Amino acid sequence: MPLLDRNDSLLIVVDVQERFYGALPDADAERLALVADRVAWLAAVATAIGVPAVVTEEDPTRNGPTVPAIRRALPADVPTLPKPVFGLSDVHEIMAAVEATGRRTAVIAGLETDVCVAHSAIGLRDRGYRVVAVTDATFSPGEMHEHGLRRMAALGVELLHAKGVYYEWLRTLEAVRALESARPDLAEPPGFGL
Repeated sequence: MPLLDRNDSLLIVVDVQERFYGALPDADAERLALVADRVAWLAAVATAIGVPAVVTEEDPTRNGPTVPAIRRALPADVPTLPKPVFGLSDVHEIMAAVEATGRRTAVIAGLETDVCVAHSAIGLRDRGYRVVAVTDATFSPGEMHEHGLRRMAALGVELLHAKGVYYEWLRTLEAVRALESARPDLAEPPGFGL
């Protein structure tokens, strides 16, 4: 597959909501917090370079709204769309928003890797989209994260980490330096090098 083209990409943020999980073991809670930070960072990068975004929420009355840092990273006119099913491609309003971007490469981040992210990625692939799941900006507790990644890869979804998305979207030293000069907070993903 070729490198990501930011002019053909859209970022899809799946269900990164404040109350999606109750109590998690410490290791999972720390990993979830880092994933949410990385999703917010990807959203800020996308906004800075003109990559459109679509945001979904599963049962917001129960799971709460999208994490505030993600909403702050996106333009105010990016809608948050309810997703009453696991796969976003089964929701007309969400697919209309995806199609309205005119982009054919969906970069997906969010929750849960093995359910909503996987169902959404597979559904988009079935509709002819190139789909990239961001491995370190997706989350499921315990071993379910790896199960979800393996399933998606087996079905033709590309796997790439957040740093890889950044450099493929920017492509040149000049573009990286220009963005880092304008937005030093976007120089690298949260937790990089840990």
